[in-house]
Amino acid sequence: MRRMIVAAALLAGWPAAGEVTKSEPGGFVSTHRLVIAAPPEKVWDTIARPSVWWSKDHSYSGVAASLSIDPRPGGCWCEKVAGGAIEHARVIYADRGKVLRFDGAFGPLQSGAVTGTLTFALKPEGQGTAVTVTYVVGGYHPNGLAGFAQAVDGVFAAQWPALKKAAEQGG
Repeated sequence: MRRMIVAAALLAGWPAAGEVTKSEPGGFVSTHRLVIAAPPEKVWDTIARPSVWWSKDHSYSGVAASLSIDPRPGGCWCEKVAGGAIEHARVIYADRGKVLRFDGAFGPLQSGAVTGTLTFALKPEGQGTAVTVTYVVGGYHPNGLAGFAQAVDGVFAAQWPALKKAAEQGG
């Protein structure tokens, strides 16, 4: 299955290389690297606006405009839904143009005793920015965590073409 996802990504021209770099019953690590033709500050600002790049297909509301990030320590990566809201993650490290880090269990991981640390690390590269995205997940889930690794990795991988486009085109 992983080979099929990678092959599809290459055929689609996705700008990222990524994989599950570690997977075991108690957790997993997903790492992606992409290069965006925009300066680090602009990329960071775009990351902080998930409504312009996160797919509505991977939201609870089905509406990308319902997603927001308050990019300061303690700030929320939240989503408005009918009758309430969801906290996907909380900002734990914010250094504009360099690092944006979150603590949060995304999607179905929220139903377990799971923690996840999602880091966007940005570095100037040529005329653009190299972005390394790492999601480290650990804890307990009744279904085990290793079984989530490929699916979570695939959901994150699917977001990078839109992030790249939004940052490069001013989305």
